Amino acid sequence: MSASPFIIVSLLAEHDRSLFQCGHEPLDRYLREQVSQDIRRRVATCFAAIEKENRIVGYYTLASAGMPLFSLPPEKQKKLPRYPTVPTVRMGRLAVDQGFQGKRLGAVLLADAINRTMQSEIASYALTVDAKNENASSFYRHHGFIPLPSNPLILFFPFASLK
Repeated sequence: MSASPFIIVSLLAEHDRSLFQCGHEPLDRYLREQVSQDIRRRVATCFAAIEKENRIVGYYTLASAGMPLFSLPPEKQKKLPRYPTVPTVRMGRLAVDQGFQGKRLGAVLLADAINRTMQSEIASYALTVDAKNENASSFYRHHGFIPLPSNPLILFFPFASLK
C-alpha cells in the first residue's frame, strides 16, 4: 500500500501558497492574503493538505460559532436544551487545488475537519457551513449535512449522528 501523497497540518508560514489555484479567486486570494491575519487575530484556524516541498493542495478553516436554536429543524430542536444558541464550529472555507479536484481530497478535508472538531475538549453540537452555491450545497448534503429550513445554503452536520 502506498503512502498518502499529502499530510493535513496546521497552516504554517513556510507552506507555499503561491501555486494554489482552486478556480475560485476569492478562495485563492484568502489563502494568499488574509488567512495569516485571521490566524494571528484568533478568529480562525486553517488546516492545509501539504504535498512534497510544502506546497498546499487543499485547505479549510474552522472557527467557533453559535447557531440560534430556533433556526434548526423542529425535530432537532426537540432534542436540545432550550438555550438561545447552540454551540457549533463553522467551516468558513474549504478549497482544493485544481490539480487535485475530482480525487476526493475535498471529502478527506471535510472528514478531517469533522474529526478534529469531535476530538476537541470543547463541546460543539454541529459543524456548520455556508455553501457558496447549489453545487457546494450538494457536496455537503452528500456528506450528511442538513440544510436549515430558512436557508438551504446554510447547512449543519450534527455530531450526534456519528454514533
